Amino acid sequence: MRTEIVLDIETQNTFQDVGGHSPELLQISLIGCYFYETDSYETFLEEDLAKLWPRLERSDRIIGYNLFGFDYPCMQSYYTGDLMKLPTIDIMAEIVKRIGHRVKLDDVAHATLGIGKSGTGLMAVEYWRKGEIQKLADYCLQDVKVTREVYEYAMEQGKVSFFDRMGQKQDVPMPIAPPEPNVKPPINLSLGI
Repeated sequence: MRTEIVLDIETQNTFQDVGGHSPELLQISLIGCYFYETDSYETFLEEDLAKLWPRLERSDRIIGYNLFGFDYPCMQSYYTGDLMKLPTIDIMAEIVKRIGHRVKLDDVAHATLGIGKSGTGLMAVEYWRKGEIQKLADYCLQDVKVTREVYEYAMEQGKVSFFDRMGQKQDVPMPIAPPEPNVKPPINLSLGI
């Protein structure tokens, strides 16, 4: 049974609010996930994160877009273990390895799937500030859905595409092997042991 998890986070504040470009300074508003094991989408507010950590620790793989550069550094201040030790596929990091520069998820999704994101991260911060939690959840889960579909495309086709600065569609080889079964010991790494 697949225990992979597709993950995306939203924050309560912006880099401008915290006076720098360090994700560690941002506060999480919500994390959206797709769980292959249950074929379900779920969200976790900041106060619910303790329920998410054991599920991440038991997963065969965590999938996301810019996990290493944004999501994980932001999440790390909430988690007592080391997120970088969890089995992870960061699609953006894989693209950067192959072409040497960053590409927006929206550009990859449009070129690969013909669909895109539903807005920008700044919209998510506004939803949080206005208390529009359902809109925030819907926005985040749309990003999770797009990331999941890009990941599945890469698994099936061995590539993704993006639109370059000239608007030309470029293919990026991205062979992704199925995850190795999780062989970690059955302990909760998020406990301060």
